[in-house]
Amino acid sequence: MSLNEGDLAPDFTMPASGGRTVSLAELKGKPFILYFYPKADTPGCTKQACAFQEALPQLGKLGVPVIGVSKDKMKPIEKFAEKFGLKFPLASDAETQVAEAYGVWVEKSMYGKKYMGLERTTFLVDGAGKIAKIWPKVKIDGHARAVMDALAGL
Repeated sequence: MSLNEGDLAPDFTMPASGGRTVSLAELKGKPFILYFYPKADTPGCTKQACAFQEALPQLGKLGVPVIGVSKDKMKPIEKFAEKFGLKFPLASDAETQVAEAYGVWVEKSMYGKKYMGLERTTFLVDGAGKIAKIWPKVKIDGHARAVMDALAGL
């Protein structure tokens, strides 16, 4: 299933770092950023998470939460969050149900070998629970800035 801008965001409830739980229901009525990343504590994912962490003060002023999602189990997610001082929730989608609902659990290929994995994708969901913007196959440099710019247009 592939989502388009304007579609309703698929429902989710996931365990997250810091003993938290994140769910679509608790975010109703306010915009939020939901981003999917392949694996905790890898160079690209670290760079992306740290960029969102740096943007948190501005996002906080706008009242826009950020949630990072990976297939990792909670233990590596907690270590990743602690190691880099990530204050926003990092959620575990170990069964990939949320990734599948958002269309980011895809076939990938490396060195000719095909496998299933998370495609680095960011969703900006508006206060009505609709997808306002999608960034597929995210290039990390400048991405947090692009998301901030899109927020200005909400």
